[in-house]
Amino acid sequence: GEGFDWYYAHSVADTNQDRSSIQDGAYGEDWVFRYKDLKGWWNNPHHNRLGGVRNANATAWLPQSKPFRFTEFGCAAINKGTNQPNKFLDLKSSESSLPKYSDGRRDELIQMQYLRAMFEFWRDAANNPVSAEYSEPMVDMDKSLVWAWDTRPFPHFPMNDALWSDAPNYFRGHWLNGRTASRSLADVVAEISTRSGVTDIDVSVLYGYLRGYTVSDIDSARAALQPLMIAYGFEVSERDGMLVFKNRDGRIDAPLTLDDFALEDGQENSVEKSRSSEAETVGRIRLNFVDADADYEVRAEEAIFPDEMTRSVGQSDIPLVLTQNEGRATVERWLSEARVSRETKRFALPLSNLSIGAGDVLEFDEGVNKARYRVDRVTQNTLRQIEAVRVEPEVYEWSDAVDNAPALRQFEAVVPVFPVFMDLPLLRGDEVEHAPHLAVASRKWPGAVAVFGSPDDNSYSLISTISSAAAIGVTETLLAPAMPGTFDRSMALRVRMSTGTLASVTADALLNGANVAAIGSGTGEWEVLQFGEAVLVEEDVYDISFRLRGQAGSDGLAKLSWPPGSLFVILDDRVGQINHPVSARGLERHYRIGPAQRPVDDPSFVHLSEAFDGNGLRPYAPVHLRTANDGTGGTEVSWIRRTRIDGDSWQSFEVPLGEEAELYQIRVFMSATLLREETTISPSWTYTAGMKAVDSLSGAYRVEVAQISNRFGAGLSRRIDLYE
Repeated sequence: GEGFDWYYAHSVADTNQDRSSIQDGAYGEDWVFRYKDLKGWWNNPHHNRLGGVRNANATAWLPQSKPFRFTEFGCAAINKGTNQPNKFLDLKSSESSLPKYSDGRRDELIQMQYLRAMFEFWRDAANNPVSAEYSEPMVDMDKSLVWAWDTRPFPHFPMNDALWSDAPNYFRGHWLNGRTASRSLADVVAEISTRSGVTDIDVSVLYGYLRGYTVSDIDSARAALQPLMIAYGFEVSERDGMLVFKNRDGRIDAPLTLDDFALEDGQENSVEKSRSSEAETVGRIRLNFVDADADYEVRAEEAIFPDEMTRSVGQSDIPLVLTQNEGRATVERWLSEARVSRETKRFALPLSNLSIGAGDVLEFDEGVNKARYRVDRVTQNTLRQIEAVRVEPEVYEWSDAVDNAPALRQFEAVVPVFPVFMDLPLLRGDEVEHAPHLAVASRKWPGAVAVFGSPDDNSYSLISTISSAAAIGVTETLLAPAMPGTFDRSMALRVRMSTGTLASVTADALLNGANVAAIGSGTGEWEVLQFGEAVLVEEDVYDISFRLRGQAGSDGLAKLSWPPGSLFVILDDRVGQINHPVSARGLERHYRIGPAQRPVDDPSFVHLSEAFDGNGLRPYAPVHLRTANDGTGGTEVSWIRRTRIDGDSWQSFEVPLGEEAELYQIRVFMSATLLREETTISPSWTYTAGMKAVDSLSGAYRVEVAQISNRFGAGLSRRIDLYE
């Protein structure tokens, strides 16, 4: 381009687009005069030219000896900013000017396209060769710097123009603040299409700057694309097996003359023109959208024709993030399109004319004037029947509106909450078996807390709302191992509560399910325990004693020591379960938890990535694991199963099975080596002498037994140590 292989000799040549080639007629080193030819300068020796005469001796420059680094590259968010990326608008500066041929409108898309072009170009090895001297690329993009990121926090800059006098420059300036999270319309349309299984698409001529878009319902790709098509004014048509997405711009694709038309049988005129009644056209349109510049509040923009006399209003709500000007431009375009498209034409073309299809803009010679019509429908039989609506290119030109920054709200500091996920066993029996529990605490409770989830760190959806702060503390003393199923009367456990209070309960209340808590490291397994006594020893610090350890099937963890600093969470109605699909069990998912009145990308939101096995589905470990000699050298192993569902009733003959079928996993280990793994449908198994011989069993070994769930797999195991 300009500065690489051609230049404008003077301003008239610039206006006429008359380009002169850049050549070195004397010595054939064209790159010397090409200020954009980095490869030429980097890859060749340098010779001084004193008085225009090339010195035969090269300078000390060694070709490919060091990389280029862009210390400042970027493009202003202004119409045609890429024509002259270094130009900027600032009324206080004598250097303030528009890029060539720019109309001065705000345009973040051109800024995005500039950066994408730069990075894609220099990532291509054909454009960015590797040096033979230092084995790195010619242009070092890792240490190149984009202009500009401002340390002033967005959106307070640029919204607080009373504090910063250069705030108005932001809207058409080089700033990246508040813009890096946006995406191109083409990328989003391609993603929606491919997610729905449609891959034969073409978005190469689709342009738009998407600040934010919410798809809250599970619906078709067509439904997800519809709001985008309405807001950005683009359409899709099928061409040669491809879905082609294209902006409406009113530009002519093909001019038509009378010789191009075909007559149908019984038809007198080759073109039928019609106009719908004005009463059928809405003269006033209102649009509700999410304001990009005002805390993502819902804003309404309205457009009306000056001659509109009716009171009918067409209203639409779209889950798009737009600026006020973008919202206004959208309703103005809708309104103008509605009036212009009242005129339609119907005509036929011969089958030899297959190049014209849906979406193409045709120019008709209507005598004194020429009119443009967009093809809306093509029906093919013996002729190509075409229906087209009137379009005007001016409809798609934005008005010269000025960006007005909305007034900022008074700042209110929001403290991030402290969320604790717990993959717990069933506690009462009425929980969702596979769903994890979530406790949230905060010294300054922000009100309702929103929990957003996503398979990746994008496209979050609301999955739960927490209305109350949970009681969460940290242990300050060691909780030593204890026997589950009996009262632990050992030394009191000291807990410092960050939120909530503790209280003592009677033994009857304890046995009826009071004072249930979970203790753990914050990741991994949680032991469920209960306590009868809680003594306040200082502010927010309690000594808890008279404990029941290893409750709800967590008895294996009661044999562990919980060190000081372990989390302590009261499991009451302030701790709830989140919506978690069964299909997501064992898969890592991303969560953002924070104040419900704040957007999900607010800094006050805490980001966690967690995977949950669904321990509410996990079978308990069997008990009373015993062995006996079968008299032939084999070992009989027996046990009693437990249940995770409705096992406390004394009225039943046998505890419920809790699983679809009775099935157990038996594993035999010698040291760390797995010798044998078997399954059985009854609570007993014999390790025969023949099995032992095959396994080469000798010395100490152990047998582990676990109940198997069809949905969870093997549950917690019980072991017995033996010697052969």
